[in-house]
Amino acid sequence: MSELVTISIKDHVADVRFNRPEKYNALSYDLIVAMANAINRLAAESSARAVVVSGEGRGFCAGLDFANFTAMQSGEGVATTDLRDRYENRITNIFQHVAYGWKQLPMPVIAAIHGVAFGGGCQIALGADIRFCTPDARFSIMEMKWGLIPDMSASQTIRDLVSIDVAKELIFTGKIINGEEAARLKLVTRVCEKPHEEAMALAKEIASKNPDAVRAAKKLLNEVWHGDSARGLLMESQLEMTLAGTPNQMEAIAANFAKREPNFQDPT
Repeated sequence: MSELVTISIKDHVADVRFNRPEKYNALSYDLIVAMANAINRLAAESSARAVVVSGEGRGFCAGLDFANFTAMQSGEGVATTDLRDRYENRITNIFQHVAYGWKQLPMPVIAAIHGVAFGGGCQIALGADIRFCTPDARFSIMEMKWGLIPDMSASQTIRDLVSIDVAKELIFTGKIINGEEAARLKLVTRVCEKPHEEAMALAKEIASKNPDAVRAAKKLLNEVWHGDSARGLLMESQLEMTLAGTPNQMEAIAANFAKREPNFQDPT
């Protein structure tokens, strides 16, 4: 059996691919576990300075596998998982972790989206820091179609992207929108013909910067974006003091003055 999530790391960029192409990378429980394991591995991967997430085959991720709904309709497996259970003492359950976990990784994550990003697949994309998609990619926060609410962290990620009325319309209706409309609504960062290629190029650019500073910037923005100004300003100062004068920061200065590529050390 092939790996359900593959990870290759080259030049400090982790290329992560969902690998269930015959099912449009629909979320079986085995794929969810594989995604969780991939996130956990990357969290401890000091050599990875940026991550690109994509789906093999014809789509990014089609959401929950229909077999799950069939089992639910027949009364099988309805109570197999208590969503209130936290995954490995985190703030998330395992289903939330495979979406929100990308946001929690220390390094930037770019989602390269083609085909479909439906339901849980859309919520996984929302967990990335940056999203590139094709013009004809299709998005839907589709849970309302099945009589449910989005429960893979969308409430905590979509608020960073769109206004609350837009979020409500998308969630209340489960409507399907294409990549161009997603960009207009600010649900994605950029529309392009080759999202994986452009995502890899951006990831390589990010990976060329001081990895300590990049991680500090992500931590700062994640933690204070919705906080009060006093805490944000103090955290800016605290994180800056952890960077100033460090080997990687001094290397950034030296490389700039010498007009050469920097040689940064991996974060510890």
